[in-house]
Amino acid sequence: NYNQGIGFLMVDGANSFGPGGYHRTVIEDTLPVTMDITKKKVLPKGALAIILHTCEFPEGNTWAKRITKQAIKVLGEQDEVGVIAYGPGGEQWIFELTPAGDYEKMVPKINSASIGDMPAFGPTMQMALNGLKKSDAAAKHLISISDGDPQAAPPSLLQDFTDNKISISTVAIFPHGGTEIGLLRNIANATGGRYYFPADPNELPKIFIKEAKTLKRTMIQEKTFQPMLGFDSSIMEGIDGVPPLHGFVLTSLRENALTENVLYTIAEDAEEGESDPVLATWRYGLGTTAAFSSSLSNSWAKDWVTWEDYRAFVKQLLMRISRTEELGHLRMWTYNAGGEGIVMVEDFHPDETFLDLAAKVNGPGDMELTIPLKQVGSRRYQGSFPINDKGRFQVTAVNLSGEREDRAYGGFIVSYSPEYLRFTSNWKTLQEIKDATGGTELTGNSKAEDIFNRRAPKDSSQPVFDWFLVLLACLIPLDVAVRRIQIDWASVAVALGFSKSGESTETMGALLARKRTVSESLKQQGEEKPMQTSGTTA
Repeated sequence: NYNQGIGFLMVDGANSFGPGGYHRTVIEDTLPVTMDITKKKVLPKGALAIILHTCEFPEGNTWAKRITKQAIKVLGEQDEVGVIAYGPGGEQWIFELTPAGDYEKMVPKINSASIGDMPAFGPTMQMALNGLKKSDAAAKHLISISDGDPQAAPPSLLQDFTDNKISISTVAIFPHGGTEIGLLRNIANATGGRYYFPADPNELPKIFIKEAKTLKRTMIQEKTFQPMLGFDSSIMEGIDGVPPLHGFVLTSLRENALTENVLYTIAEDAEEGESDPVLATWRYGLGTTAAFSSSLSNSWAKDWVTWEDYRAFVKQLLMRISRTEELGHLRMWTYNAGGEGIVMVEDFHPDETFLDLAAKVNGPGDMELTIPLKQVGSRRYQGSFPINDKGRFQVTAVNLSGEREDRAYGGFIVSYSPEYLRFTSNWKTLQEIKDATGGTELTGNSKAEDIFNRRAPKDSSQPVFDWFLVLLACLIPLDVAVRRIQIDWASVAVALGFSKSGESTETMGALLARKRTVSESLKQQGEEKPMQTSGTTA
C-alpha cells in the first residue's frame, strides 16, 4: 500500500503481467516494471476484430460495449483492434483496425454505436477478413458474439480465414435452438477458434479478455535461459548464483532511480545495453514492490524447487518487500468520536523541536485524504477527519520537515454507519403521542403487568340515526303485509294445535244443513207463486 508501507509481489508470469490482463491497471502502476514493451524488437504485434450482434438479449448492446472496452485494455499499445456491427446503414466498421494505444479515441465511438439485428454472417465476416488481411500483424484473430440466427457464412469464406491463418472464436448468447448453437460451433471448429456458450452474461467479460489475450501469447518466452545477477540486493545475500529458468514474460524496467534490477536476461538479438528484467524491486510510496516475471513453481522453475537455496531466496524476497516496524519516536492513538476520526500523535524524541506532521488516511470506498496535525500541547499533535462510511481506516503519520523521517502507523474499524450515532430519542414527540392516545411511559424497570394491564372501559357515544333507518326499512314490508294479506286464524289455530279439527267439521256440517234448509224453502216458495198467478187469471 502506497501510504501504509505494505509490500506487493507479482509472480507466475503466464497468468500475470501482460498476458494476465494487468496492462494499464492500478496494479501495473505499483510495479517496478511496465507491460508496455513496444520497444522490444522480439515481440510481433497482433490484430483483433470483433463482430457484435447483441441486440436480441436483455441489455445486450450495453454488455457489448462494456466487454469490447475491457478486451481492448488487455492488448498492447501496438496491437490493432477493430469493431464491426450491423447498424442502420447495414454492416459497417464502428472503427477500423486501430492501434490499441488509441484507446481513449475508441471509447466515444463504442459508446455511441448503434447495434442492430444482423441478417447474415457473410457480409460482416467478409469485412473483417478484408481488414485483417491488410494488417501486417503476425497474429490475427476474430471474435463474434451472436444468438446464431443470422444466415450462415458460406464454407468458402471460412476456408479463406483458414488459408490466411485467421482464427475465429464464437460466443453464443441466448440462442433460439440447437441449429443456431451448431452454426456457431462449426464456425469456430472450421477456423481453429474456440466456441463459448455462457449461461450468464456476467461471464462475457472473462471470455472476451481470455480471447483478447490470445494475441498476447507472444509476450511469453518459453525457452530455457540463465538469469544474470544484477543489482546487489539483500534478496541475494549468501547466494552466488541461480539455476536456469524455462520461461518468462517480457516486461520493461521502469526508468527510475528507485528501481533495482536484481535478475535479468539478454535476448540473442538484443541491442547493446538492452535487457529483460526477471526480478526487479522498487520503492513505491512507503512500501516496496517486486516483479518476478518467471514462475516459482514446477512449470518454469522446475530446477529452482530442488535448488538448495530456494527457501532462502523466497524468504529473503518476502523479507525485502515486507513492512518493517522501525522503533521510532512517534506514538499514535486513533479512535472514532462523534462521527469523526481522531488522530493523536506524541513525540518522544530527545530533541524537542517542532514537527510539521500530517496524517495520510485510507478508508473504505477508496477514500484517501491527508490531514494536518496541529500542536495541541507539549509535543502533542492532533487532527480529525469526517467518517461517512463503515469499514477499516488506516492512518500513517509522517514528518514533512527537517531531517527526521519518523512515522507512525495506526487505525481503527467502524462496524456500523456513523449516522446511527447522530440520532437520539425525541422525548417531546414521545410524550405527545402518549398523551394523545392515553398511554403510559415505560422505563427499563417496568413490569409485565404494567405493560399488559387491563384498562377500565371508557364511555363513548354513537349516533342512532342509522339504526332508525334500518328499523324503518324493516317496517315498510310488514305494513304492506298487514294490509294485503288475509289470514284464516282458525286454520292457523288448528295448525298450531290451539283448536281441534273435529269442531271445525261440526260447524261445517251445520252450515251445510242450514244451506239445504234455505234451498228447500226457496224452492217451495217458487212453486206456490205460479199457482197464485194462474188463479187470478181465471
